[in-house]
Amino acid sequence: MRVLVFFDLPITTSENKRAYVKFRKFLLKNGFMMLQESVYCKLALNGTAVKAIVDNVHKNKPEEGLVQLLSVTEKQYAKMDIIVGNIKSEVLDSDERLVIL
Repeated sequence: MRVLVFFDLPITTSENKRAYVKFRKFLLKNGFMMLQESVYCKLALNGTAVKAIVDNVHKNKPEEGLVQLLSVTEKQYAKMDIIVGNIKSEVLDSDERLVIL
């Protein structure tokens, strides 16, 4: 299973910024990897491990802002579409002959 953490934290004051940095460091220190800015993911072996991870995030959440948790199975996670901008490839995938003079 995977636990996804989505968060939107205010960074308007220096205290908010410190809370943001502290929460982000907590996630990294506890084995989460960044998927996108403000989206982190951690692998869990079973439902019991998921519960422990969720409880740990609840204990370390910042006082302000929004933190959301989503648990998905590996099968669901594997179905994620990854879309990146324009992909440029130097590989010629046609059957036309290439002649360079």
